[in-house]
Amino acid sequence: MNAYIDIILLALIVSNLLLLGFSQIRSCINAVAFQGVALGALPLLAAAGGVSVWAALLGAFTIGLKGVIFPRLLLHAYREADVRHEVEPYIGFTASTLAGFAALAVSAWLCSRLSLFGGDLSSLAAPVSFFMVFVGLFVIVSRKKAISQILGYLVMDNGMYVFGVVMLREMPLLVDLAVLMDAFAAVFVMGVAVYHINREFDHMNVDQLDRLKG
Repeated sequence: MNAYIDIILLALIVSNLLLLGFSQIRSCINAVAFQGVALGALPLLAAAGGVSVWAALLGAFTIGLKGVIFPRLLLHAYREADVRHEVEPYIGFTASTLAGFAALAVSAWLCSRLSLFGGDLSSLAAPVSFFMVFVGLFVIVSRKKAISQILGYLVMDNGMYVFGVVMLREMPLLVDLAVLMDAFAAVFVMGVAVYHINREFDHMNVDQLDRLKG
């Protein structure tokens, strides 16, 4: 089981690096959708004492929300806004990818210094969860489009999910489900905000929202 968890964690690393290098917003949404499906398998592989009904329920709920519903909401906002690319981000895509590699190295070094994050299932779990939180924060501060910033929020949430499921396996199921529902509410509210921003300003560049001060 540990080998399968490592494969999923490596796939999450690759998807995050691709996310940093993608200029097309649709490709970024697909990368986050892939993460949602991959994350759905973690509760089944990390469950203590074998696969349980609760683990299967959490996995199915995760795939449904993060792999299907969130991407569909974002694709709907993407089509309504008619935005194809993240034009002129604060930090270019090549530099963003290099920053991703740096964040991965820093995460691995940080977790190697803290024995608390050793983990009995996979030594990659803690570094990958920290790495995903860094990537999410980086996307939020380096992109101009509101929909890209929602993707950054989701990547951060995915990183915390990895930490909770793999590192804290005894976390009660209801807490996991509550976190997922919070993420759903946040994405729904942000999707509505994106729609209204685009309708009011004919763009989604958050750096131009100072026009609201009028």
